[in-house]
Amino acid sequence: MRGLYLVTPNWDDTDRLLDVSEQALQAGVAVLQYRHKSADAEQRREQAGALLTLARKYGVPFIINDFIALCEELDADGVHVGGTDASVAQVRARLGAGKIVGASCYGDLALAHAAQAGGASYVAFGGFYPSLVKKYPVTTPLDIVLQAKRDIALPCVVIGGMTPENAAPLVARGADMVAAISSVFGRGDPADDVDIAVQQFNLLFARAGEA
Repeated sequence: MRGLYLVTPNWDDTDRLLDVSEQALQAGVAVLQYRHKSADAEQRREQAGALLTLARKYGVPFIINDFIALCEELDADGVHVGGTDASVAQVRARLGAGKIVGASCYGDLALAHAAQAGGASYVAFGGFYPSLVKKYPVTTPLDIVLQAKRDIALPCVVIGGMTPENAAPLVARGADMVAAISSVFGRGDPADDVDIAVQQFNLLFARAGEA
């Protein structure tokens, strides 16, 4: 797991959501996560099902934020859980060994160790920077990535206000994936803007691989 981890915004316009998501997938996304905190169950099922079809088309793992039953219903590739959701161990036991289970660890290495012990597939740290989407304390130190790469034998995702510019020092420290919402979906139109945003994120990993 390496590259841009694209997370969807709270868009009710399904056609627009699918259009921009496909633009990004064409440009080169490593993982796609469906996250819509205010959708009702019917809309969530419709959007997630359509996004899953797109992700399959481009051969990209499709993760659902929080909703384990929806992951099971659609046979998505996995679930991402936060600090107030079901535990990683509970989700792993329910979904089995074949699914991806990601865990939000904020700025806490102890949570990352617990997630690893519970069977997580990756750990996510942040927020590192102010976000246009989520409200949280911006207290996660950049060097937690160095510590995680030393102590945790799992891919490391960084989240929170990510742009190609401010993600650079985190990728340089060893982050395996950068999770972004607004930096890609905030472009929206024209398609070239989405392509450029994705390519700029991917360039960070290309450069890190050359270093």
